Amino acid sequence: MSWTEKTEFFVKQELQNAEGGHDWWHIYRVWQNAKTISRAENVDILVVELAALLHDIADSKFYGGDENIGPNKAHQFLSEIGVPLDVIVHVVNIIKHMSFKQTFGEAGFSSQEMRVVQDADRLDAIGAIGIARTFNYGGFKNRLIFHPDIKPQNYADVASYKNTTAPTINHFYEKLLLLKDAMHTSTGKQLAENRHAFMEQFLAQFYKEWEGTS
Repeated sequence: MSWTEKTEFFVKQELQNAEGGHDWWHIYRVWQNAKTISRAENVDILVVELAALLHDIADSKFYGGDENIGPNKAHQFLSEIGVPLDVIVHVVNIIKHMSFKQTFGEAGFSSQEMRVVQDADRLDAIGAIGIARTFNYGGFKNRLIFHPDIKPQNYADVASYKNTTAPTINHFYEKLLLLKDAMHTSTGKQLAENRHAFMEQFLAQFYKEWEGTS
């Protein structure tokens, strides 16, 4: 098996009992998005595919906020299957720096490969699938769907963003609706347009139904 095939098998096994919005199928969709975006980009496709496959191998929010478990697990696995060190370092740097919460601080790492994987991951956070994932996670955390008196916030730092217990609808304004304009690649931007518009339509309908007017 190739390194990519071995990684696919490993991730499927590791995430077989994961929360539904961060399971193997999330990884699969990000992987497919990343390959689609890569067709128009000058990137190392091995780095892109390995990073896409391993980017949520141990998401910190399911590990008490520990940001090192995922990168360390990825590094160990890639070393065990014989991936060259320069590729491993690149992949691990992508995993460490690609998440939305990293936007609260200064960028510590960047590459075109990271921009591709980041766009691929952000695409899976918006549109119809993004809506489904958002409410799935809100239910997993037993959060309110919506409360008209709890307004969305502009978080100033990572800690306040990570520790929020706000209703799920707030997450649209605090993250999801911001992602379209944060896309890096031309393909990512193009794909984000329809998904963003779908979320806006969903929210408009949601508020009508909340007030019983539709």
